[in-house]
Amino acid sequence: MSTRHYSLFDKLIHNADQALRTLVPGAAQEERTSPAQTRDFAEMTEEEKKHAAGLMRINHTGEVCAQALYQGQALTAKLPEVRESMEEAAREEVDHLVWCEQRIKDLGSHTSYLNPLFYGLSFGIGAAAGKVSDKVSLGFVAATEEQVCKHLTEHMTKLPVQDEKSKAVLLQMLEDEAKHATAAIDAGGHKFPFPVKLAMSGLAKVMTKTTYRV
Repeated sequence: MSTRHYSLFDKLIHNADQALRTLVPGAAQEERTSPAQTRDFAEMTEEEKKHAAGLMRINHTGEVCAQALYQGQALTAKLPEVRESMEEAAREEVDHLVWCEQRIKDLGSHTSYLNPLFYGLSFGIGAAAGKVSDKVSLGFVAATEEQVCKHLTEHMTKLPVQDEKSKAVLLQMLEDEAKHATAAIDAGGHKFPFPVKLAMSGLAKVMTKTTYRV
């Protein structure tokens, strides 16, 4: 069976479709059931719900950025197998996106109004990394997933003690993100030096501080 080759225009249309599915609430569809459904409902004060929603909003925006990053990298990846790997990772991340969105809704809040901005920035970074080389692109995935894992671990300790539903979601996300980071390095990704990771951490802090409330 011959493999279909898509033109740049076809790829741009595909990416526009993915952007809408990522940014429009309720548009994305998960393949796995949310881990939150396995946990019992627990009463929380309005302040606790607001805090939990803020943390989950940060994680949702992180998944928005992940979608954009992978799509941008897939657009400019040199090797077909790397492009397919990026697209597969993006599909797996959709579950995380939907789970976080559902949890935010259950907590009576909304996703970040800044998501379109962060999507555009992340897409551009991903496309630029893929343009440099597949090795750098894969390395960027690994470094990004490491940052995500740190945030997830931190947020699990900051959530209200009784919010087991949100914790269940973050725990599964943590497991998946760690696998993505390992897979990227195993596929030949470049291990970024500490100064680069430090700069990425600084950018991540900007995102977390703004999306917690907005």
